Amino acid sequence: QVQLVESGGGLVQPGGSLRLHCAASGSIFSIYTMGWYRQAPGMERELVATVTSGGSTNYADSVNGRFTISRDYAKNTVYLQMNSLKPEDTAVYYCNARIRINFTTLTDSWGQGTQVTVSS
Repeated sequence: QVQLVESGGGLVQPGGSLRLHCAASGSIFSIYTMGWYRQAPGMERELVATVTSGGSTNYADSVNGRFTISRDYAKNTVYLQMNSLKPEDTAVYYCNARIRINFTTLTDSWGQGTQVTVSS
């Protein structure tokens, strides 16, 4: 009923930048928090950044000051601008959204993931 489609991953050298994009579509009544998580090989999925429906943002300490999350409310889209990338940022990045489908149903939706590789 709800789809999150991510794009923007790829290979970049240390110190470079990438911008991730995630669009939500389907049976959407409203969207609360949207965010990005990442999972490196052999590691658990971890929070990168979130933005609430009111615009409040939250960042992992490891990315604070380098990454910026933003949201286009009209387009049900969230972005992650990643600057000064480091090899340790290498991971699969997942979009997440808490979506109200109707008056009684909330769903926690995930995208399929996009690979970010930081390497020289």
